[in-house]
Amino acid sequence: WVPISVLMAGRNWTTVSEFVLLSFSALQPQLQALLFLLFLTIELITLMGNALIILVTTADSGLHSPMYFFLRNLSLLEIGFNLVIVPKMLATLVAHDTSISFLNCAVQMYFFFFFGASECFLLAAMAYDRYVAICDPLRYPVIMSPKACVRLAAASWLSGLPVATVQTMWLFSFPFCGSNQVNHFFCDSPPVLKLVCADTALFEIYAIVGTILVVMAPCLLILGSYVCIGSTIIKMPSAEGKRKAFSTCSSHLLVVSLFYGSGSLTYFRPKSNNSPESKKMLSLSYTVVTPMLNPIIYSLRNKEVKTTLNHILHRSLGSRKH
Repeated sequence: WVPISVLMAGRNWTTVSEFVLLSFSALQPQLQALLFLLFLTIELITLMGNALIILVTTADSGLHSPMYFFLRNLSLLEIGFNLVIVPKMLATLVAHDTSISFLNCAVQMYFFFFFGASECFLLAAMAYDRYVAICDPLRYPVIMSPKACVRLAAASWLSGLPVATVQTMWLFSFPFCGSNQVNHFFCDSPPVLKLVCADTALFEIYAIVGTILVVMAPCLLILGSYVCIGSTIIKMPSAEGKRKAFSTCSSHLLVVSLFYGSGSLTYFRPKSNNSPESKKMLSLSYTVVTPMLNPIIYSLRNKEVKTTLNHILHRSLGSRKH
């Protein structure tokens, strides 16, 4: 694969063969070292937390319900999303390895779009699961059969492919010339697009429309599900029934709020309020912080997960004593 920017060399443009991620290079070295330690700690917590969710929900046969099946998929997505962004960011902070090749930049952007879009649709599938469980409990085992769950999860994962493929291939088919400095800590579309020396109006329209569809379609499904869930909970006669129904949704609702809230603040703010530095800080919320919080939210707010975690810890401690 040869970037068009290389093929355009005959037009007297200074072609770009690699990018430089500016990351947090404007900060003092001591502050960069502190950020490295902070982000490394968050990275380890994220990987261990999500891996633990996968292990716990797989090991305990009582956690093989559709809700925990989707939770395992969410943890897998979070691990992938995190590994695409954070290791390179850590390298820019500690080793000042800020260069990234055309291919690696395209690969990073591709999987960023892939995991991000897939997570949008997976969160919608999880909302649908809660809708069926609360609004149509008698038919829940039939509607959310193992085969149906696999199909919903597969559709969620595959939904990221067209978004990532079209947007990444189209963007990297443009000629790049002049500056090669990406003012971000990863290859996100807006800062890379600024380095293109061609008319990108059509691409920008597609990017806006595509982003709105990928973000808003699942978001509307989630909102619709929770409107129906809320209506059903209100009609429940007992306070205990209402409490139990709400507790099964609260973790998912909190995760959805974090994911969509941080993403919306980053990509849908007015450009006048959207400086590169402020966008970097906001991007940290959904690329670094949210993947760490998801397993914490589900483990702390879910009684079944907490019980299984305690059993595993007791068994492991007991075996060490013997």
